[in-house]
Amino acid sequence: QVQVAESGGGLVQAGGSLRLSCAASGFSFNAYNMGWFRQAPGKEREGVSWISMSGGKTDYADSVKGRFTISRDNAKRLLYLQMNSLKPEDTAMYYCATTTGVGMEMSPRNNVWGPGTQVTVSS
Repeated sequence: QVQVAESGGGLVQAGGSLRLSCAASGFSFNAYNMGWFRQAPGKEREGVSWISMSGGKTDYADSVKGRFTISRDNAKRLLYLQMNSLKPEDTAMYYCATTTGVGMEMSPRNNVWGPGTQVTVSS
C-alpha cells in the first residue's frame, strides 16, 4: 500500500527557510520519480518540483527556481524540499507524490496523497 507522509512545515517570516521531508512506504521508492506539489486556499494544486528516481535530474516551477532545492535519499526512503528566500506567495499546503511524466510536465501517478504539511510565510 503506497503511503507518504510529509513533515517540516511551519510559520516563517518572508526571507526565511524551511526544509520539508516526505517519508515513503509501501512501494519501491527508488523505482519512482517523485514530486512536490502545493495547494493554496482557493487555488488548484500545482507542481513545485520534480526529481528522477536516481536523483540525478531535477526540475522546478519558475516561481521557485533558484530558491527551492529538491533531493532524495533512496536508502532512507526520504524526499526533501529545501526552501530558501520564502515569500508570502509560497504559503500553501505542501504534498509529495509519485509522478508520471518528466520534469514539470509531471502528474501525480495516482490519487494517493499524504496529509500534507502547512507552510505559512508572513510578510
